[in-house]
Amino acid sequence: MFFFVFQSILAQNSFDNFFKPSDSLNKKRQNSVFITEAVLASGAFIGLNQLWYADYPRSNFHLINDNSQWMQMDKVGHLYSSYHIGRLGAEALNWGGANQNKQLIYGSSLGFVFLTAVEVLDGFSEEWGASMGDVAANASGTALFVSQELIWKEQRIIPKFSFHTTQYPNYRPDLLGSSIQEQMLKDYNGQTYWFSVNLHSFAKKSKIPKWLNVALGYGAEGMIGENGEQNALIFPIKKEKYRQFYLSLDLNLTKINTKSHFLKTIFSVLNAVKIPAPTLEYSPQRGFKFYALYF
Repeated sequence: MFFFVFQSILAQNSFDNFFKPSDSLNKKRQNSVFITEAVLASGAFIGLNQLWYADYPRSNFHLINDNSQWMQMDKVGHLYSSYHIGRLGAEALNWGGANQNKQLIYGSSLGFVFLTAVEVLDGFSEEWGASMGDVAANASGTALFVSQELIWKEQRIIPKFSFHTTQYPNYRPDLLGSSIQEQMLKDYNGQTYWFSVNLHSFAKKSKIPKWLNVALGYGAEGMIGENGEQNALIFPIKKEKYRQFYLSLDLNLTKINTKSHFLKTIFSVLNAVKIPAPTLEYSPQRGFKFYALYF
């Protein structure tokens, strides 16, 4: 009842019209998009520098091959980030009235450009280095968004993210994070990445609810250091690294029927996060495990 009353109020309010995409090019909106993106990108670089790079020495630009590290969780994370930054960039240009070609060329490429710039920062850090594997993952995230727009004119397969705290940062807070904010970024043991598939989009004549998705997830655990180092002095309990695969239900919030453009915007932003739901886990080392509610 609250939802329908709220959307009814918003639909009649001029405030809601602000979130309605423009039917034609709106230069004022377009300039606002460019300025906002510049401010957010600058703030993100400053924040990353404080969270990630500030405590490590700089070096000359160099490349590394880290494709075998962290059981590829970092690579999936790059794909996820590139996809959603590009998606939001395209939606922002759509709000400003840009045509589809400009949305795909300038908007969807935002994730690839931003994350590749971050990779340059890695290249000047003595602790890390620029990774071509990361660049390839960035390109894959952008390609996933653009290809679906070109083929289906909609996003049927959406990368999503979920996170739960683990015990590992207690032993490596410098590497895995000392706060929740840092752990969400650094502790790959607690991260799960999903490909959330909208069932109705593949069976439009069926009675499957438009908002119902099936999600396939990937995670890994037992990682306390790069290259899989298992130092008994750091982590006294011997842990084996292992991959985790998940099957779960999910919601596509953008498919919820509402006339409110404000709610559509909120749903679009939140749609990057996997909703907790009953989940089946499988790992080759541990077999099957069921969660009544998995985060």
